[in-house]
Order: sequence, then C-alpha cells, then structure tokens
Amino acid sequence: MILTVDVGNTRIKAAVFEDDILLEQFVFSKEELQKKIKNILKKFKNTSHLVVASVGNIEKQSFLEFEKEVAVHFVSHDDPFPFVNGYETPKTLGIDRMVLAAGATLQFPGQNRLVIDAGTCITFDFVNESDKYLGGAIAPGLQLRYKSLHDFTAKLPLLSLESPKGLVGKSTSESIHSGVVNGLAYEIDGFVDEYRTLCPNFIIILTGGDAEFLAKRLKNTIFANSNFLLESLNQTFQYKIKND
Repeated sequence: MILTVDVGNTRIKAAVFEDDILLEQFVFSKEELQKKIKNILKKFKNTSHLVVASVGNIEKQSFLEFEKEVAVHFVSHDDPFPFVNGYETPKTLGIDRMVLAAGATLQFPGQNRLVIDAGTCITFDFVNESDKYLGGAIAPGLQLRYKSLHDFTAKLPLLSLESPKGLVGKSTSESIHSGVVNGLAYEIDGFVDEYRTLCPNFIIILTGGDAEFLAKRLKNTIFANSNFLLESLNQTFQYKIKND
C-alpha cells in the first residue's frame, strides 16, 4: 500500500492506495499532521511507502519521523516524469503542477490535455499529445479573491464561498459573490476558449478543492475529479519505481 500526501498552501490531503485503487482519503490541517499520519499508518498496517508532494511550509523532518515504519519519498524535480518539461524555467515549476501533468499524461495517453487545479490558486497546465509540457497560467483562487476584497478595501466584508443568486447583485454581499464566483467561471471558460485557438482538440481535467463547486458553472465539457492530484501522485511514484 502507498500513502500519498499532498501538502498544499492551506491544508493537507492524503490517500491510501493499493495499486491504483483508492482505499480511503483524508483532509486535515498542518497542525494535525503527525497525529493523522500516525493514525493512518496504524489503520493501514501494510503501508510500505509514504510519498509526499509539498508546496506548503512543512519541514521534511515531520515526515522523516515515520522512516522506521515506512519508506519516505519526497517528489522532486530530479525524479523521472512521463513528459518532456518545456517550461523555460523548469526548476521553478511547482511540484504539484508537475504531478498533475504526470497524471494527465499517464491517464490520458496520446491526447492534448489541459489540467485546471482550483485550489488556493487556480493553475492551468497544458501537456500536448506528444507528452511535452508547454506551460500554463497561475491566478488567485476563490478564497483568495474573497480575502483580497476584504483585505485591500476599507469597508468590504469578508465573505465565505456561496453560490450567487444571480448575475446582477442587489446588495454588496450579492455583488461580491457574483463578482468572485461568476468572474472566475467566466475566466476559466475564457482561458479554455483561447486554448482552443491554439489547439482545437484537448481534454480538460478540473481538480482541486473547488472543482465540484465550479464544474456545474462552466460551459465547457470537462472531466472533474477532486482527487486527481492524489491519484496522480500515486501514479507518478509508480512510474518512478519502474523507471529509476
């Protein structure tokens, strides 16, 4: 069994896999890390590998403390990946984006793929049918948009994510929800339309914490899978084992 751990900017996601089958997934805060990992390993005693992809600020030692129980692996730029990295600054490409690109390459062979990760940030990553990673885009996610409206204005309230009542907001709160949610949906659709001017045919994979919320608001046909990064992390590690 493999325990995959995705350390994000705001929270940690983990999942236990047996081959390609996801047995159970977990979401917890950074403060709960060691307690949660300990409990997971206690529950799944046959876990042999702990695989970590991190963009958050957690020391490696927090994971290395489990080395007596499992083999610990940190995904890095030096690992083998199933695509050619065409990024002009390859060492600056986030590990999470590399894992998503790897998952798209392995799960959808021979296709053009656009991966959209709707988390703290919205990231767009494009891998062509020749398995070359071309790059993408980074923009603020839903929560960052709500927070920035509050933090950088004098009187706008800090709101929680909520479906807009309509396009035209009839109060300040309704206007914020419309601007944040509708604005991001239109933005994603706009990006997809522009990608089609460069490449007419590609599959769209939408993932991340806000994937399900956004999926029904997009006009484009997508493959929505909120667990895609964890699945990709498992597949990337298996690819590494076979190609090291």
